[in-house]
Amino acid sequence: MPKRLAVSNRVLSESQVQLFRHDLLSWFDLFQRNLPWRKTRDPYALWISETMLQQTRVAAVIPYFERFLARFPTFQALAEAPESDILAYWAGLGYYYRARNLQKAARLIRSYGAFPDTYADIRALPGIGDYTAAAVASIAFGLLHATVDGNVLRVLTRVLDDAADIASARGRRHVTEQASVLLDRSRPGDFNQAMMELGATVCLPSNPQCLLCPVASLCAARKRGTQHLRPVKTVKTKSIEEHRVVFWIEEAGRLLVWQRPEDSRLMPGFWELPERSELPAIGVGESLGTFRHGITLRNYRFDVRLGMAPADLGVCRWVPMDALSRLPLSTVLKKAKRLVNKGDKAVATLRSSTASS
Repeated sequence: MPKRLAVSNRVLSESQVQLFRHDLLSWFDLFQRNLPWRKTRDPYALWISETMLQQTRVAAVIPYFERFLARFPTFQALAEAPESDILAYWAGLGYYYRARNLQKAARLIRSYGAFPDTYADIRALPGIGDYTAAAVASIAFGLLHATVDGNVLRVLTRVLDDAADIASARGRRHVTEQASVLLDRSRPGDFNQAMMELGATVCLPSNPQCLLCPVASLCAARKRGTQHLRPVKTVKTKSIEEHRVVFWIEEAGRLLVWQRPEDSRLMPGFWELPERSELPAIGVGESLGTFRHGITLRNYRFDVRLGMAPADLGVCRWVPMDALSRLPLSTVLKKAKRLVNKGDKAVATLRSSTASS
C-alpha cells in the first residue's frame, strides 16, 4: 500500500507526493541562490557551512565561510590549528562553543582517517545534531535523511495545514516524520536544500509569497486561508533588559583587557574589556557612549566609560593596540572599540597627551 501523509483530515496521495517532489526540484534547479557551499559535495565544507548557518543569516555567513575555508581547508588543518586562530576566524558569529566543537570533531575525524560517511557516525561527532547530520549525510553522500529546520517546519505545516505545535518535541517529531515520507529518494540532498530554500525565500514567516510558490496548488493552508496561522508555536519567553558598564583604559598605545579562563562557561579564551567586577578600585571617567548587544533572551545596553587603572590590575593585562586584531575578541569589545574609534574627543585628547609625554 502506498505511503500517505496524514495530518488531521488532510492527506497527500502518492501522486501528489510525486508532483510535490517534481515541482519543488524543478523550481530549485532554476531559482536556487548562488551560495558557495552549494558548489561542493565535500562533507567537511558542508559541515562547516551548516554549523555556521545555525542561528545566523545566510548573507552574514558567506564571508565567514570563505575566510574559514581558506584558512582551514581540510579537517586535518582544523584539527592541528591553535584554538586561538579558530576563535579569531569565528569571532562575530557567536555561540563560540560551536567553533570548539568543530575542532574536537576534526580531531576525531583525523583519527578515523576520513570523514564518516554514515548518518549515525556523523551524528556521533561532537556538536552535531539531527539536522546537521541529515544535511551532510544527504548532500554529501546521497543518504535518505530529511533535514528539518525552521524553514522546513513552516513549509510542511502550511502545505499540510498542520496545527502541531512545533515548539514541542512531540510536534517536531510529528513534522519530521512527514518530511521523511515526502523526501525525494533519487535526489535527497537537493530536495532537502530545496525545502530550506523555499522556506527562506518564498514561504516566509509573516508574508508568504504564495503566488511565486512552486507547490502552491498542493498547499492546504493556502486553500483554507490559514497560512498566516501556520506554524503553531508557543509564545517565547520575554527577553530580559540589562545595563552594564565597561571601561576603556588606554595608555601608551596599549589597552587594559582580560581573558576569560579556559574553564569559563561562556566564551572561554576570549578577551574582554574590564567591568567593576574585574577592577573594583578603578577610577571612573566620562562616558564615551553606549551600544546595544543581544544574547539569546537578554538585551544588554553597554555604557563605555573612560577609566583610570588602579595599582592592582587583578586579572587584567596591558595589550598593544596593534595586537588586538590577532586575538579572539568578544563582540562586546569589538563594538566598544568601534564606538571609541569614531573619534571621541576625550580619547583623542588622552592619546595625544600620552604620545607627547
